[in-house]
Amino acid sequence: MKTLADIGSRIESLIAAPPDPTCAPELLALGEQTVEHWVLAKGKEPTRDEREGFRLLALHRQGADKDPSFNACRETCRELAWHYNLLTLQPDHPETGQRTRMMALVANHLFLFISGKMQTEALGEFCCASRPLREKVDEERPAK
Repeated sequence: MKTLADIGSRIESLIAAPPDPTCAPELLALGEQTVEHWVLAKGKEPTRDEREGFRLLALHRQGADKDPSFNACRETCRELAWHYNLLTLQPDHPETGQRTRMMALVANHLFLFISGKMQTEALGEFCCASRPLREKVDEERPAK
């Protein structure tokens, strides 16, 4: 498994390069390795299981156990898996270049969230769907 710094550097280089759809498996693997770092930081052994055909989704589920703020990246993981499917199932699609670029950007988003969360555990709690945030806003609103 690569270090987080190496993962970030590789994703940056893939973003900067011309879109190459053959990088889809590597981008998915970089996403998996990023989530593995989170799972390891929580003192758990990263699962080898799959969820909906993707280890990335099983790793996310494992990482979110007892940490609801980690769910902030659930859709990012799902989007990374979706782009992988787009690129591998329709490699000759006219939008393959754009899809490849988007997959790299989604992988980067996942990397930035998790590497940031490893520094600031509260990251993800500020989401607009966050219950504590909604409760605080409701308390501050004047009654009508």
